Amino acid sequence: MINAGVHLPVGVGISAVADRSRWYAVYTCPRHEKVVATQLEQKAVEVFLPTFSVMSRWKDRRVRIANPVFPGYVFTRIDLRDRIRVVSTPSVIRIVSFNGMPAPISDQEIDAVRACLAGGIIEPHPFIAVGERVRVRSGPFEGVTGIVIRRTNQCKLVVSIGLIHQSLALEISPEDLDKVTSTGFNDLNPAAAPVGTARYAF
Repeated sequence: MINAGVHLPVGVGISAVADRSRWYAVYTCPRHEKVVATQLEQKAVEVFLPTFSVMSRWKDRRVRIANPVFPGYVFTRIDLRDRIRVVSTPSVIRIVSFNGMPAPISDQEIDAVRACLAGGIIEPHPFIAVGERVRVRSGPFEGVTGIVIRRTNQCKLVVSIGLIHQSLALEISPEDLDKVTSTGFNDLNPAAAPVGTARYAF
């Protein structure tokens, strides 16, 4: 399946992408993310499945369960020569691809999601492609970049995985943010674009 929003930069060939381990998005059967993650781990494949906690009623009590932040996807770090270990796994539909080749996700995007999960309470958020980009100056999310949104008295940072058009959000103080000014863009690795910063203010 072709994802029209993914492009390989000019001058980067398929062999160059395949030469080392990269992160890829694995599309799974509905509600099979945890099963797929477990099966891949049993195959000694590096897996990342972001989850968030929600309260759910079960019989006569309420329990806290972990739901995928990005429904239908798990992330795996592999060398493309080993992708058969992933696609042969039950409940895996495909690796998200462009022009017939698995499309890599930048380490920076995965690291940003990891930082958000480790540093605070997050929630899924509708994908945002355009907005005011900021970088967190200090605190547990230091260095994370995303798009800032404001609702009443709340300030939220939206962090996205562009390849799958899905996002998460967390509350953050505007005093911890710097505005990011980009002077270039790299389709394969947006975080590698040259940037400058300026103090963010409402």
